[in-house]
Amino acid sequence: MQEDMNNAPLMDDEEGIDIMALVKQLWDGRKTIIIWTCAFIVLGFVAALTMKRTYSVSTVMVPQVGGSKSSSLSSLASLAGIDLSSSASGSELSPLIYPQIVNSVPFRKELMYTPVHYAKVDTAVSMFTYATEIAKPTVMGTIKKYTIGLPGVILGALRKEKPDIVLPSSGADGTPKPLVLTKDEVKVLKAVSESVSLAVDKKEGYITLNVVGSEPIQTAELAMKAQQLLQEEITRFRIEKSQSELEYIQARYDEMKAEAESYQEQLARITDKTQNVTTTKDRIEHDRIQSKYNTANSIYSELSKQLEQAKLQVKRDTPVLTVIQPVTVPDRPSNSRAKTLIVWTFFGGILGCGIVLARGYWPKLKEQFKA
Repeated sequence: MQEDMNNAPLMDDEEGIDIMALVKQLWDGRKTIIIWTCAFIVLGFVAALTMKRTYSVSTVMVPQVGGSKSSSLSSLASLAGIDLSSSASGSELSPLIYPQIVNSVPFRKELMYTPVHYAKVDTAVSMFTYATEIAKPTVMGTIKKYTIGLPGVILGALRKEKPDIVLPSSGADGTPKPLVLTKDEVKVLKAVSESVSLAVDKKEGYITLNVVGSEPIQTAELAMKAQQLLQEEITRFRIEKSQSELEYIQARYDEMKAEAESYQEQLARITDKTQNVTTTKDRIEHDRIQSKYNTANSIYSELSKQLEQAKLQVKRDTPVLTVIQPVTVPDRPSNSRAKTLIVWTFFGGILGCGIVLARGYWPKLKEQFKA
C-alpha cells in the first residue's frame, strides 16, 4: 500500500497526464483491484440468484379512425411531418392522449382487479389479491427493505398510522364522487403503473403497449386485458358526442312513435263509430285527430331517418386499433442473471481502480490544501 503512495507523479503541468505512471500505479495496486473485484463478483452472484425474474410482452397497434376528410388529411400530413392536430375536429382523440389514458387511475384500477392466472394459484386471481394475500417478499426485497429502506421503515413505525378515507354517505342523486383508494390499493396501483406503459411513435403512426410481469402467462393475460381496455376507453371518448345524439334521437323517436300510434288508434275508433251515422261534430273530431296523426306520423318518419343516420355516425366514429404485433406468451425472462453478474463485476473493477488511483492523488491534494 505504501508503495502505491510513493509512485512517480501522475500529472505534469506541461505534458498533462502521464499514462505510463497511471498504468504502473494500477499494476502496483493490482491486489486491491482484485480484492474489490472478487468481492463484487460474490455480491453479483447473490444478486443474480436472489433477483426476481421478470417477463416482458409488447404489442404494436395502429389507430384506425373512420371519420371525416380532415382526419384523413391529418394522417397524410403526419406522414409528411406536418402536425394538423390543432385543426382537427373536437371529436377527434389524438393518439398522444393514449398514454394519459393508460396512466389514469380508473384504467390502472380496472387492470388491478382483472383476474389473471398465476403458477402458485389454481384459479385466476386479481393482481390486488395476489399482492396482498398470496405473494411473499423476496430475499432481495427484504434486504433492500432493511438496508436502503431502513430509514423509511423506522419513520413508518414512528409515524401514527392514519385510517383509510371514507366518504360520507349520501342519497343516490347521481352526483359524481371522487375516487377513494385504500393504502393497499395505492401500493398495487404504483406497481401496475410500473408494469404497464404505452409509447407513441409520432413519425410512423403506431403505438406500442409494453407490459412487464412476474410470470409468462400472467404477463400475457394482463397485456391482453390492457389492450382490450384501451380499445374500450378510446371508443368511449371518441363516440361520446355521437352516442349522446343517438340517445336523444332514440328517446324522441320512441316518444313520437307512441304518440303516432295513439292517434292512429283514436282515428280508427272514431272512424268505426261514424261509419254509418256522421254528424258535424264527429266529422270535426275526425278531422282534428286526423291532423294530429298526420303531424305526429310526419315527425315520426323524419326521426326514423335521423335515427338510422345517428346509428351510422356512431359506427363511423368508432375507432379501431389494428393489431400489427399480437400478444404472445414470453418464453424467457427479460432480465438476465449473466448481465447482472457482469454489471456487478465491472462496477467492482472500476471501484478498485478508482481507489488505487485516488491513493496517488491524495498526497498532492493534501499538499494543496495545506498551501
